[in-house]
Formats: sequence, structure tokens, C-alpha cells
Amino acid sequence: MNSVRIVGGEFRRRVLRFPDSEGLRPTPDRVRETLFNWLGQELDGWHCLDLFAGSGALGFEAASRGAERVVMIEKSPKVLAALHENHELLHKPAAVEIIRGDALQYLASTKARFDLIFIDPPYKKGWISRLEALLPGVMKEDGALYIEAEHEIATLGDWQTIRQGKAGEVHFHLLRRPTA
Repeated sequence: MNSVRIVGGEFRRRVLRFPDSEGLRPTPDRVRETLFNWLGQELDGWHCLDLFAGSGALGFEAASRGAERVVMIEKSPKVLAALHENHELLHKPAAVEIIRGDALQYLASTKARFDLIFIDPPYKKGWISRLEALLPGVMKEDGALYIEAEHEIATLGDWQTIRQGKAGEVHFHLLRRPTA
């Protein structure tokens, strides 16, 4: 089993374990620290969606920092099992909802609206462009996107990159809609 630690909030220093799985690359500690510096350390009242939950690092980190609701979507049965084990390890925070499913199907079927969506899909599979048309239907007007990709992203639909960084081969971005 691989592991990653939660870097801030209520579950700080807790270790999450997850199996090897094709395309699974947990967001490194340093990148998550940077992201939550950009967002603010506390996400009190936020509704977050982790579309490719994988290790759960982003979703559990958001819950640790006070998000009111964190929906984690994962398709792989063995990775999903690890997410449930980590949820148990953290004493089943009520804010966290783990769903076995496909990111596109979830976006097309949900009525929920989110303040923040984490998008860290397997690389070189065209996921980001396939998600683009469905994102406006699930985002709050002032919502933000966090995207990890193998390349830089300047815009995605109405959203523009406002902060970005690079760690190794990973480009990470925070995108928001321009305010009128």
C-alpha cells in the first residue's frame, strides 16, 4: 500500500493508504499546501467535489479544513475500497460522501452545486475536454476549479487560470470565472 498524509485541519498528520492503480497519482503534500494557501486555510460551509478521488488526498483534505460537504467519485473497486477504509480511519466524517461511479455520468445526473471541484484525472485520456461542457451545470457562480494536468491550462470554458504551479511533470491550476 502507498500512503499520503493530510497536511492541515482537523485530520492533520493522519496517513491515508491506497493501492497501486493505473493513472493514480496522489497530489503531493507541497502542492496541497500551496492550493490551500491559495484558497484560504478554512473551507467552512463549502461544497466540494473530487471527481477522480483516487487516494482521497484532496477530498479528505477539504473535509479536514471544514468543508460542509465533500463528494468523492471513484470508479476503481480496489481504490474505492481504500477510500472507504480511510473514511473509517477518520471516524466517518459526516461531510464526506463516497460514490462509486464515472465522473461524466455523475456530472450529467447530479442536481448538486459546488463551490470547488477538484479535477485530477488520468493523463492523456482527454478527460478535461470531455468534462468541460458539464461543469457549468454543477458549479456555483463564484465557484473554483482545481485542475492537475500534464500540460498548462490557461482557460477552460468560462474559467480562467488565476494561479498555477508545476511540481515535477504535474501542472496544477486554480481557475475562476472573471467577475463582472
